[in-house]
Amino acid sequence: MKNLRLYGVAVLFVLVGEIAAEAAPTTAVGLVLEVADSPTTAAVLVLDAAAIKDAGIVVDVLGTRPLGEDLKAPGEVKMDAYATVLVSPRVASQVVARKARLGDVVSKGQPLVVLSSVDVAETQGQLIVASQDWARVSSLGPQAVSARRYGEALVQRDQSRAKLRAYGLTDAQIASVVRRGSAAANGDFELIAPSAGRIVTDAFMVGERVEPGRILFTVVTEDSVWVEARLTPADAERVREGAAVTVLAHGRELPGTVIRRSHQTDETTRSTDVRVQVANHDDLLHPGELVEARIAVGGATARLAVPADAIVLLRNQPTLFVQGKAGRFEPVAVDVGETRGGWTEIRQGVVAGTSYARKGAFALKARILRSELGED
Repeated sequence: MKNLRLYGVAVLFVLVGEIAAEAAPTTAVGLVLEVADSPTTAAVLVLDAAAIKDAGIVVDVLGTRPLGEDLKAPGEVKMDAYATVLVSPRVASQVVARKARLGDVVSKGQPLVVLSSVDVAETQGQLIVASQDWARVSSLGPQAVSARRYGEALVQRDQSRAKLRAYGLTDAQIASVVRRGSAAANGDFELIAPSAGRIVTDAFMVGERVEPGRILFTVVTEDSVWVEARLTPADAERVREGAAVTVLAHGRELPGTVIRRSHQTDETTRSTDVRVQVANHDDLLHPGELVEARIAVGGATARLAVPADAIVLLRNQPTLFVQGKAGRFEPVAVDVGETRGGWTEIRQGVVAGTSYARKGAFALKARILRSELGED
């Protein structure tokens, strides 16, 4: 009877073991989950090199970096007026042909539009006559003609040239008029791009009559934009020209520099504008967009810090994944300070020199949660 009881207990243990084995969560390839000793502590992940790569995990060594105080302010992207040019006629004209369109990237000196003007036609004719007259007089020399006649011929030619320049013709276009002769005195001329850039406005139609100063094109060099950040007058007083700025837009952090602080408060919003210049080589920012600006004020001090994305909330505690030996990643609760410029201060929990997951913390957190739920 005693042997029968022992046999029954043994069978029971075997069945319990098999049931536990079937119910136990299976781990993904390259991942081992080590159960924690305490229910209040999360488990440790063990990943091989392939799993680390697939999860996009990047390991770094914890160290100090300068963190200073910054001011957060909403901002609006605007065109860099120092890199923007307006193309307009200087004389009453009619649009003959369009050579560039909205959105085109143009180079310096590229023709944008063909115009025709009665005033330009008259001046072109005057230049042709004056140039021919000057050619005869200059060939004779000052000894064969009076000094007055010699000077008048030269002045008439130069005045005709200057008048065409005032109308917007280039030296190359003026030389072409003289070379072609009377056939060129038809009043047609091209407005060219004064600088390289992208055309952002072209509000006119072919055949339209345009007056002097009418803007036909706006050409913008998009390598640089402005961000107008709005601060309270008290905060704006703390900002200095040349201060470093971080602009948050499209999930990225873009460096900028304060170039001007307004000395006038907006009557409606009671805010003061601070102008920030931002490099825009990737054509990421466009006028009218709303962004966030973080303007550095005061001195920076060295503090233990990690990228903000390296900190995740696990079990309601800020957590950093620390790397151990053989691909072990252990979640460690940390005491964090302020986040500035995308970096979060670490006050307690880890020490300098610790290897941690700089990127991929959210992937590690997800693996732990799935494993605890038996889904991994």
